[in-house]
Amino acid sequence: MADNDDVPFNRNFPLAAGVVDEVRPGIRRVLCNNPSPFTFTGTVSYILGQGKVAIIDPGPDNEAHAQALLDAVRGETVTHILVTHTHRDHSPNTGRLKAATGATVYAEGPHRASRPRYESEKHNPESGVDRDFVPDVTVADGDVIEGQGWQVEAVATPGHTANHLAFAWRERSTTFVGDHVMGWATSIVAPPDGSMVDYMASLERLAARPEELYFSGHGPEIPEGPRYTRFLLRHRQAREASILHRLAKGEADIPTMVRAIYIGIDPRLTTAAGYSVLAHLEDLVARGVVATEGDPVIGGTYRLVSRVTNGE
Repeated sequence: MADNDDVPFNRNFPLAAGVVDEVRPGIRRVLCNNPSPFTFTGTVSYILGQGKVAIIDPGPDNEAHAQALLDAVRGETVTHILVTHTHRDHSPNTGRLKAATGATVYAEGPHRASRPRYESEKHNPESGVDRDFVPDVTVADGDVIEGQGWQVEAVATPGHTANHLAFAWRERSTTFVGDHVMGWATSIVAPPDGSMVDYMASLERLAARPEELYFSGHGPEIPEGPRYTRFLLRHRQAREASILHRLAKGEADIPTMVRAIYIGIDPRLTTAAGYSVLAHLEDLVARGVVATEGDPVIGGTYRLVSRVTNGE
């Protein structure tokens, strides 16, 4: 969501699709040619190590990208495939790479929603989930995965999806953060696939960790990762305050709130913005700050329970 009122976004990412970029010793990246308003210039896959290597996030169902990754590791052995989450721009190419390399696939698990879908809730068109993905090894928070010359710790970062993981390479003070933190824009949190409560808690968790350099699923690397993550936290807190400010003027539906809050938004992102507003509203309803008739859903109308000040 390209609203940069308080976040130091960096949209300078000249990497061309298919080019192998050794961005740090032992860390290579390859960009998939799947640009969109949601993926920026495309999905970035990472290769860890030399000789016997791991690939993080093989990307979408894209044969050309799979071949580019295989070309990048020609003469090497892919021993591990790590997947941050099961959106269709990150995990579907896993099958191609596994078939070509025999590598073991590691992830939190198959796709799952953050909560059950309400009966009144229509299918979320922004979810774009890969329901066919199943890892060989299910990974829990704190598990350590290691190969030749590299070792990463799995860090549970639910919010963008319920099964989202980051992979922290402590020796390099580096974390591969998937879509949980992106340098070019804020992440979409779309219920029931995502959860704002979980997302905020995961931001807090990353901000408290020591790793400084973040590599994201889209866009450029993020130096001073914990500091940047605190910008994202303040941004989301400001977004909640904007929702409450609009509701202080009277009850409103989500399209009305999006028009009031996301000034000048790319029209292609309007639906996604609505789901991010819904994610905030779910939290506010659960806290008793905002009320709605029935379940908090995308088509609902919302009102303040009482006058709220200072974003509380």
